Amino acid sequence: MPGPFPWVPLVRSLEAHAVPGLESVQFDGAAASVARLLPSSAAPVLAEVRFGAPESVTVRLAGGDPADDDALLARLRRWLDLDTPAAAVDGFLSGFPVLAPLVEARPGLRIPGSLDPWETAVLTILGQQVSLAAARTFGSRLVREFGTPGPGGFLRFPTPQRLAAGGAEKLQSAVRITGARARTIQALAAAVAGGLDLAATGNTGEPSLGAGTRAALLALPGIGPWTVDYLAVRAAGDRDAFVPGDLVLRRALGVETAREASDLAEPWRPWRAYALFHLWTAAAYDR
Repeated sequence: MPGPFPWVPLVRSLEAHAVPGLESVQFDGAAASVARLLPSSAAPVLAEVRFGAPESVTVRLAGGDPADDDALLARLRRWLDLDTPAAAVDGFLSGFPVLAPLVEARPGLRIPGSLDPWETAVLTILGQQVSLAAARTFGSRLVREFGTPGPGGFLRFPTPQRLAAGGAEKLQSAVRITGARARTIQALAAAVAGGLDLAATGNTGEPSLGAGTRAALLALPGIGPWTVDYLAVRAAGDRDAFVPGDLVLRRALGVETAREASDLAEPWRPWRAYALFHLWTAAAYDR
């Protein structure tokens, strides 16, 4: 992988969002592991990713068709952001006084991506305006009620078709969320089941959330700019995406409004997402 790889902040971020039943994150002294299921063309594959030495990541895959291994490994590399030009990003962001000490503290910081944009979108909605602990609880209830068993005792995330067919009332009762939140997830499920492609990108040739996808998401009840901006970073992998409406970010920058955050971050293009995660990591994930 290019450049330094400080895996601890990355794994701490994954740990902060890990949904019981869906994934497991374990720290063991100077090592850590992340385990969960991956979708494949055959049966779901149990993946265990281990982190140890500073530049070392090892992967163990169990089940599925070996012909899918290359595609699964490529998906894991995107999820862990292993191929970013870390030195180039660090060199650029180090030129800004507010970011320079953060880059010095965590050179090569990576952004956790998404193994499944649909899953990431649902969990993001569940996490709106609640604590990370509450979001994990809601996610666990959802996968236990609507998911399906897979290898290793893990659950497969429910399909959009299943959530769309179940209706908002059943979702609200099972997950114990508000009716409005349940209706948002049900509307998203219906849209994705009907053909909305959350992985659709723009026409720039670089990873981004396509304008059509963004507009379709914003048209759904209960989905606003914060959610769509977050999905642009995590699900689409847009390294210039930014979440100016985020409260933690605005506090870290010492500004009050999303507009002020956007203006302050404008010179950080085209690597604003890395600046965002440096600020988030310093505030919430690295301990």
